[in-house]
Amino acid sequence: MSDTHEHSVAFVRTTEIPQQTAPSSAAGPVKWMRDNLFATWPNALLTVAAFYVIYLVLSATLPWILGGLWTTSSLSECREVLQGRSAACFSVLTERWNQLLFGFKYPAELYWRPTLAFLLMFIALAPVLFFDLPRKLLIITGLFPFAAYWLIWGGTVWIPVFALVGFVAGYFVYARFVAQNFAAGFFGGIVAAAVVWYIGGFAVAALAPATPFLEAVPSRDLGGFMLNMMLGLTCVSLSIPLGIALALGRQSSMPLIKWICVIFIEFIRGVPLITLLFVASVMLSYFFPPDQTVDLFVRVVIMITLFSAAYIAEVIRGGLAALPKGQYEAADSLGLDYAQSMRLIILPQALKISIPGIVNIAVGLFKDTTLVSVISMFDMVGMIRGPILASTDWNGVYWELFGFAALLFFVVCYGISQYSQWLERRLATDHR
Repeated sequence: MSDTHEHSVAFVRTTEIPQQTAPSSAAGPVKWMRDNLFATWPNALLTVAAFYVIYLVLSATLPWILGGLWTTSSLSECREVLQGRSAACFSVLTERWNQLLFGFKYPAELYWRPTLAFLLMFIALAPVLFFDLPRKLLIITGLFPFAAYWLIWGGTVWIPVFALVGFVAGYFVYARFVAQNFAAGFFGGIVAAAVVWYIGGFAVAALAPATPFLEAVPSRDLGGFMLNMMLGLTCVSLSIPLGIALALGRQSSMPLIKWICVIFIEFIRGVPLITLLFVASVMLSYFFPPDQTVDLFVRVVIMITLFSAAYIAEVIRGGLAALPKGQYEAADSLGLDYAQSMRLIILPQALKISIPGIVNIAVGLFKDTTLVSVISMFDMVGMIRGPILASTDWNGVYWELFGFAALLFFVVCYGISQYSQWLERRLATDHR
């Protein structure tokens, strides 16, 4: 009896069992493939078919890419070296990289200036894109457009200096009167900036001979991917605040302001961008005196900015409409005026809702900068279609050039898309 009683007592382990790895079917790559690629028979068949298509594409393109040549001086020499083999002739990229990036007229000895402006762009955008950085760094962001203008275009330093002074004067006038009346502060700031710029024009003419001077480069000499970047960054930066103003104006209780914004938005959205570019290239000159004109780059920036601002206005108006009425009532209950309620309560929430739509328009706008090639501005696509393919050395090279252009545009657009997704996750405070 005693032996039976002893063996019937439950055993309690006094040490832990060493931790074992999970079975391969319950964790790791095998589980991921089972859950995502082969969860059901239809999914398994689609996965196999997709892998087969990928295999066909890579088996045809990888030998062509990996067997490409980089050192020949012309297409005919490239074909002689290949001796009938099918491979890429990447030598056109090593021969014409400078034209693809900077255009064929920008002086080669001055490439350091747009390159430096490109590097400074990342420093200037950092305080805007990543708001955890100190707000004092926004001073660099504000100074960047004027420094970049001087680096790329050159000329006397007083042109960007007086342009900066005009913006500062306009801001101080706006800040002084906006609390009393939004319209008075807004238009007062514009008038103050215009007065400073008008006076600055005479001052530049007097001070230019005795000031720091970089070799001037006219706008007609700009080209390549540099021109696409300049148009994209400038137009996106200008169209967002203009789109916000148009969206607020369309919801204004003042009939005149509302209908001006409505007519402008509907007209711009009903006209193709290429038509507006032709207007900027040809017809705008008729609106100026015979002895005066506006730089083609500025005219193109104006038209692209107006075009994208109309679409951004509708996106932001959707964000404003998505806010519950209680948000507006909360702003009124706090005693905030119109400008304060929009800046502190309404617009931050509306812009957060509008991020996907704004980014979509920004990506489309950057790609649409290639349309300037139809008005004889040699951007990257214009360089490929014009001087490069027109030369006898590289006439017939298409896949390599357009593939390189597609790669650059993809890198920029993908970067914008990834940043927008990060920003959405960072601002998703209502789901925490």
